[in-house]
Amino acid sequence: MKLLNTYIDHTLLKPTATKNDIIKLCDEAKQYRFFSVCVNSCYVALAKKQLKGTDVKVCSVIGFPLGAMSTEAKVAETKAALNDGADEIDMVINVGLLKSKDFDAVWKDIESVKSSMPNNVLKVILETCYLEELEIIKASELAIQSGADFIKTSTGFGTGGATIDDVKLMKSVCKTCVKIKASGGIRDTKTALEYINLGVDRIGTSSGIAIVEGSSNSSNSNY
Repeated sequence: MKLLNTYIDHTLLKPTATKNDIIKLCDEAKQYRFFSVCVNSCYVALAKKQLKGTDVKVCSVIGFPLGAMSTEAKVAETKAALNDGADEIDMVINVGLLKSKDFDAVWKDIESVKSSMPNNVLKVILETCYLEELEIIKASELAIQSGADFIKTSTGFGTGGATIDDVKLMKSVCKTCVKIKASGGIRDTKTALEYINLGVDRIGTSSGIAIVEGSSNSSNSNY
């Protein structure tokens, strides 16, 4: 197994996050050599500057946290984040369109974002807490069909985060053609290892330090 720190997208997505908070996040990511920091798109340029000369990547969320904005808005935000130096993009699907069974609109939404970033990693957030089992399977299929590199469980802003059962469902769609990122409520080493042992390739969490140190985390963040 890879070192635990290399699974972590060290995350700060709170609306109240300040510039100093982002600088601290980047300093922690450098210290613990996390895979990436995950920030809102307005902070991509700042994070990129702070991480210059390191191997830590910058991940930006897009259409966050609802996923209900227009495809054009998601594409524009994606292009801006990439221009500011983002290495990876985590986009939220349009949950309402999925539940409306407008599957063409869902995959076109994802495909439009992916086509604007052919050389970068795209993670597609399903927001599984709002989905029934068949919807999780369908959303996974649509994301894979649309060129996603990862399918991801949650934003951390919904009614729940990652669950073992949801990840198993996502893996059942295609065990080898897409990677999985588990996020939302993963706050300790034991839980992180459960997901990694299940085959998850990335962990999105604001508790990365507690996870790699094996300590408890008192964060009230859902991420």
